[in-house]
Parts: sequence; C-alpha cells; structure tokens
Amino acid sequence: MDARSVIGQLRRGEAPSPRDLAWFAAGLADGRVSDAQAGAFAMGVCLQGLSEAGRVALTLAMRDSGHVLEWDLDGPVVDKHSTGGVGDCVSLVLAPMLAACGVYVPMISGRGLGHTGGTLDKLEAIPGYSVAPDEARLRRIVSDVGCAIVSASGDIAPADKRLYAVRDVSATVESLDLITASILSKKLAAGLQSLVLDVKCGSGAFMKTAEDARALAQALVGTANAAGCPTTALITDMDQPLVPSLGNALEVDLCMEVLTGARSGPLRDLSLSLGAELLATAGIEDGMAKLEQALDSGAAAERFGKMVYELGGPLGFVEDWQRFLPEAPVIQEVAAVESGTVSAIDGEALGLVVVDLGGGRRVETDTVDPAVGVTEIVRVGAKVEKGQPLARVHAAREGQADRAAAAVRAAITYGDTPSPRPLVLERVA
Repeated sequence: MDARSVIGQLRRGEAPSPRDLAWFAAGLADGRVSDAQAGAFAMGVCLQGLSEAGRVALTLAMRDSGHVLEWDLDGPVVDKHSTGGVGDCVSLVLAPMLAACGVYVPMISGRGLGHTGGTLDKLEAIPGYSVAPDEARLRRIVSDVGCAIVSASGDIAPADKRLYAVRDVSATVESLDLITASILSKKLAAGLQSLVLDVKCGSGAFMKTAEDARALAQALVGTANAAGCPTTALITDMDQPLVPSLGNALEVDLCMEVLTGARSGPLRDLSLSLGAELLATAGIEDGMAKLEQALDSGAAAERFGKMVYELGGPLGFVEDWQRFLPEAPVIQEVAAVESGTVSAIDGEALGLVVVDLGGGRRVETDTVDPAVGVTEIVRVGAKVEKGQPLARVHAAREGQADRAAAAVRAAITYGDTPSPRPLVLERVA
C-alpha cells in the first residue's frame, strides 16, 4: 500500500477502506506521506466526500496516529468543544463547574483562529499560567483538581496537526468530513467517556446559517457516537458576541465575575445549559441543580483558582483577579454618531477588531497582546441616542484606538427592533 492508491480511490469516487485510512493517517504522522500527497488527499475528500463509515474510520485513524490517554478515576471523564465564536469564553466557566460536580475534565483547547478568540490565549493572560504541562503533571492536576485546560501535546493526534497545516494552504478547510475528523480525533485522544458540542451559528461564527450548523452538528454527533463516545450537541446563537467584552484579559475578567456570582446573563446561562446536557449524557441526574449550586456556593470558583495555581498562575487569583490581569494604556469610548435601534451586530467584524488591536494573530508567529480588546458592547435590540457609548476600545496606542472605534461603529447596524433569538437554537442527539 502507498499514498497514491488511497488518493486514486478518492479521485475515482471510491471509498477507501478503514485499513487504507489508518495507513494514510499513520503516514501523515511518521512522514511516509508527503505534503503533496496530503494536499491531494484533502482535496479528494473535499470534492468527493466520505461515507459516514469513512468519516468514522478517518477520525479513529487520526486519533490512533498518536498517544491516546487512558484514565483510572472515580468519576466520568468528560469535555466540551465549541466550534468557535466571538466572546465565547464558556470553557473557563464550564470546566471548573463540572469539576465541582464530581466529573473530570481534561480539556484540550486551542488558540485563536481567524476572527475567533482562543481559550489558551485567554488563559495565558493570567501571569504564569502554563498551557503545556507534561503528561504526569496533567494527570495529577486532573485527579486532584478535577479539571485542567491545556494545549494538545505533540503526540496527541499528530496526523491531524500535519493535515490541518496542509488544509490551511490548500483551500480545503471547509470540508465537513475533515472538520469532523480534525475536531474529534483530538477530543477522543483525551480518553473521554462523554462529550458535549457547542456548534455556533450566526454572524460571529464560522457557520453562518442554521443549515450549515445543523449539518456540522449532525456529522460530529454521529461520528463521535459511532466512535464510542456518547455525545450530544447544542446549536447556539452567535449573531452577536456571547459576552459584551472581547479580548483575552477582558474575557477572563468577565468569566471571574460569573464564577464569583457577580454577573448573570448569556455566559452563565449557556454554561449551565451545556453542563447540564453533558452531565445527563454522563448519567448524572439533576445536573442543572448541581451546576447552579457549584456556582452559587463558590465551589466552581475555588476549582478554577486551584487549576490556575497548579498550572503556574498566582496563588489567590480568584480573590483579587483584577490585580493580576494586564490593562491597556489607552481606553477610548466609542460614541454613536446617530440615534436608533441596534438591529444587527457583525460579530466577525468585531472579532477582527480585536485581531487588529493585537489581541489575535494574523500569522502563527504573531505575538498576542493580552490587554487589548473591546468592552461594554451594546446588545442587539438596544435603543441608543447620538453620542451615547456603543462600546469602549482598549488599545496599546491612540492611533489603534481610533481605527478600532471606526470599525466598531461600522459593525453595528440600526433598523427595526429585531425578533429576539433564543440562546440555544436546537439540540442534536
């Protein structure tokens, strides 16, 4: 067997066998498959597609291309994955909530992609926080604290790391089969027993329409369950940022307000909904009540503080988090230039404002400024008067702030009062 035979099958519209796909994934990991062959494979899958069985086989093959964690703990091992949105900092709230309910959460997360922020970038706004512990330390933290939000090690699904880099430069990122295999190969390599998926839909998401979001959710849920991991998905609204603060340290600050009971709203509500869905999938009853108790009692905040300290962050972070988080030197109000009702917000445009301020990356080697971003963003449906603040820009320099303020204004549309959209649009099981 060689790479050409697998690529040839795809070109002819034939279905590669699970054995073929396992060989190809192993070849991606050990170098037997060249970049040219990886690109041809990705294009073949993108154009011809895989059957459901083929999608499952590719996912498992990519999972098994590296190390797969196994756990011996006294409770279920669970996780959540989001397809990415603007102001989506649910992981920072949800992981410690779940840990406080007696499940274990080895959450392998990623960095910002395009206009969406990355969980790891947000956590690295906390001084000293290390996202890359060795496996022994990861196991100890998960066992003792109940959760650890970290990056994937080099030996977790190496076939996916190789194929993703090729997809990014070969116009094959949008393939539903390859997206599914990429997401799930890393999650399943963490040794999960249950998974919940947050599939974002709207202007701030990669999936702009309900049809696209539903297709991705069904592919992910079907593949994960066929691979042996009980999984459900919630399709959730991303027609405006989930929270009114965008930027790494700024979102951590808002998460701490939720964890310490100082703020309610969509972030708390969605974290509870996803957590209850996951606990139910893991066979735990009264999940919503348990999660609310974890928040209201301070148990979730305590778990977060322990996780931060065990991963190199400051002791006492929860008690005085604002003292530790960086602040931007320039804070500028964005005033409305007209009166009206906010009918729409371009979430992707706002995400790109944060990137332009330095809070995200255009290329992998860019340095992220954790302090910059946008806060106090007006919500859809709000009535504003001329001169009233629409948001506040946090920037490193005044020129940056001026450009960001203009972009924020351009991202906000006025018109008729829109019909409210529910936070959870659909459940897929």
